[in-house]
Amino acid sequence: MKLSTIYILWYRQLKKYFRSKARMIGSLGQPILFLVALGFGFGPIYAKAGGGNYIEFLAPGIIAMSILFTAVFTGIEIIWDRQFGFLKETLVAPVSRLDIMIGRTLGGATVSVFQGIIVLILAMILGFKINSIWTVPLALLFMILIAIMFTALGTAIASVLEDMQAFPLIINFVIMPIFFLSGALFPLTGLPGAIGIITRIDPLTYGVDGLRFAFTGAAQFLLATDLIVLVALGAIITSIGAYLFSKIQI
Repeated sequence: MKLSTIYILWYRQLKKYFRSKARMIGSLGQPILFLVALGFGFGPIYAKAGGGNYIEFLAPGIIAMSILFTAVFTGIEIIWDRQFGFLKETLVAPVSRLDIMIGRTLGGATVSVFQGIIVLILAMILGFKINSIWTVPLALLFMILIAIMFTALGTAIASVLEDMQAFPLIINFVIMPIFFLSGALFPLTGLPGAIGIITRIDPLTYGVDGLRFAFTGAAQFLLATDLIVLVALGAIITSIGAYLFSKIQI
């Protein structure tokens, strides 16, 4: 494994992101809409139901959502590069495809985490309060684990697709249920049996739960459970993504 190759690809991903001001600003639209419309719209109802401050419940889920969408959609760059020949130039270079995949994944994950930090700052401006400053590193760990897992998922899906228009359709079909059934918008207690089972299968559930614990101290599962599930699934999905990326035909 050549660390120089991984670093170069990681740096390129960050450079693309910071060069595109429209991409940076546009990607904040959805999280801000959810925070404002849902946070203040459903806040009084949530409080009357005895749930407390809905912004404090909602913000960790929206941070996870921002990381999720940013991470998964980095995969479309693979299809873009394939169609315009840039991927061929990269793959024929005298470096392993594993190094290329790791570099791209780490770059996409770093961008996603940065996006999550921006959403966290915006949430704090809107009234979200962190329970303790000492748990911020723990929250950052969960953000990194979510970002790596779903960047690898985006890479895996993009590796088997050649149609750029099909990618967003398939991604939305996959990640919208992952987001809405993760407990980002509503508590997981008291759900119907089938929905309750699905939420526990959902990998983002454990990321949202970990972030909520780190920021507010509230959690549905044990902290160790959240970490073990995210690390295990992240390793599995990254391995699958690496395998599929290695099979790309040029």
